[in-house]
Amino acid sequence: MAYENLDTELVNELLGDGRESLRNLSDELDVSVTTVSNHLADLEEAGAIEGYTPIVDYSKLGYDVTAILQLKVDGPGLPDITDALRDEPQMMSVYETTGDYDIIAIGKFADSDDMNNQIKRLLGDADVQESNTSVVLNTVSEYTQFSVGDD
Repeated sequence: MAYENLDTELVNELLGDGRESLRNLSDELDVSVTTVSNHLADLEEAGAIEGYTPIVDYSKLGYDVTAILQLKVDGPGLPDITDALRDEPQMMSVYETTGDYDIIAIGKFADSDDMNNQIKRLLGDADVQESNTSVVLNTVSEYTQFSVGDD
C-alpha cells in the first residue's frame, strides 16, 4: 500500500467497522500493526478522528421520518438558533450555509407529528424568518466512505 493514501484508507476501514482490531486493519491495509497504530494516533491527535461511533439504523429504533429543515434566520439570531438545533437530540446534522437559507438541519423523528412539533417549536422563535421542510422518501446513501484519488 502506498503510504500517501494510508490515512484515507485507514479512515475508510474504520468507517466500515469502527471496532476493527489493529491486527485486522494492518492485514487489510498491508502494513505493520505499528504503522497502523502510529497513523491512528496521529489522526486522533490532529483531531481528524474524534471518536468511534456505531452506524445506527434509526428506523429500527422507531425513528421512521427523516426531514431536512431549511431556515432563514435574522443575522444576530444565527448562533442561538444553531446552538438550539445542535442541542436537540433528534437533529443529526446542523449546517450554516450560503444561498437562500442560512441553516440546513437534518433530523430523525418518530413520526410526522413528532416532526411537526419540532418545527412548530422552531417557528416560535422570532429570529426564524422562514422555513422549508422536505421529508426524505428514500435514503439512497448515508454514512458513505470517501474515495481515494485514482492511482
